Amino acid sequence: MATHIWNSMKTKLTIIKVGGKIVEEEATLYKLLDDFAGIEGSKVLVHGGGRSATKMAAQLGIESKMVNGRRITDAETLKVVTMVYGGLVNKNIVAGLQARGVNAIGLTGADMNVILSDKRPVKDIDYGFVGDVKQVDGQRLASLLQTGIVPVMAPLTHDGKGHILNTNADTIAGQTAIGLSPYFDVTLIYCFEKKGVLRDEADDDSVIPAINRQQFAEWVRLGVIQGGMIPKLENAFQAIDAGVSQVIITAANAIDGHQGTIIR
Repeated sequence: MATHIWNSMKTKLTIIKVGGKIVEEEATLYKLLDDFAGIEGSKVLVHGGGRSATKMAAQLGIESKMVNGRRITDAETLKVVTMVYGGLVNKNIVAGLQARGVNAIGLTGADMNVILSDKRPVKDIDYGFVGDVKQVDGQRLASLLQTGIVPVMAPLTHDGKGHILNTNADTIAGQTAIGLSPYFDVTLIYCFEKKGVLRDEADDDSVIPAINRQQFAEWVRLGVIQGGMIPKLENAFQAIDAGVSQVIITAANAIDGHQGTIIR
């Protein structure tokens, strides 16, 4: 019943996902916060923080183990990522947004039970305390947004049994967008160091303005799109298929959504 009420009054919602590199350096963080504060209407910020976690782990004498760019999260590493993602990085962003007149609240998936995950099963690799998102409480997040509060989401979830789980920030952004799509007209913007999806990786200006599933399949076959961009785009198409209005992949200094690659 609630869904029908929300559907009749769908307002625009912008979800911005930014990588750790952008929020970990003062100059790029301040620019991002200024730009994010300037986005009109309801909004959510999802952030990473991997480099800060690696640095803090080293200071504590804990070795960071990565496999294919993914962090192996043992019990000691889990303590570090919880401190860094849920504390240091998240609260710096929240404080910065408050200074810019944005009434932000920092959340992990455990807060208000907004994101429940399953611990990733061990197959070829034991990732440790890493979560695969099972459920997003879109209605609860929507109720926060309706009161004018802006969630800032750290890449941490929980399993409902008292355990925090390290969770990929791209996945959190995509699943949050899907969870909120029954209540809002959602645009999801993935920001990274390039201007968008490129035709030529060596040419930063060879941005593909828009891409659909057929073009994606063809460009993967031709080797134009490869590596880490493939899962990013698969995430994007999954969001579109599940009711998210628009997904944009763009540079961190272009979060107004007017540049980059639109996923159709």
